[in-house]
Amino acid sequence: MTESASGSPAKDPGDRGRTSIADGVVEKIAGLAAREVVGVHAMGSGSGLSRTFGAVRDRVPGGSKAAVSRGVKAEVGEVQTALDLEIVVEYGVSIRDVARAVRENVISAVERMTGLEVVEVNIAVSDVKLPDEEDEEPESRLQ
Repeated sequence: MTESASGSPAKDPGDRGRTSIADGVVEKIAGLAAREVVGVHAMGSGSGLSRTFGAVRDRVPGGSKAAVSRGVKAEVGEVQTALDLEIVVEYGVSIRDVARAVRENVISAVERMTGLEVVEVNIAVSDVKLPDEEDEEPESRLQ
């Protein structure tokens, strides 16, 4: 440890000041990490119609939350965070296995990128995407 001219121990430059992380930053990280898991079809509200409207709304400039954080709510403290996720799973997958994989991926990504301790990840499965259902992304009329 080095000493300053006044005789007190000098602080490491990395320890001078505070870093705060907004809820939205953690929500985006968690949303992207959850979408990486096989078996997760979509994030957010369950009904196909509301997913369709959400997809359209996300494409409009200034249209509510960004698509990456849809279905994610974070509470961020100084050193810890808690997350609530709402997901739609593919038909035929084990919901228990998908939920476990989502938790692991989200916790790993959030802790690695932010340094915050993730104390809990609550997952609500709001719908199942059936094989014969159309995708929520509406086709563009423009070519």
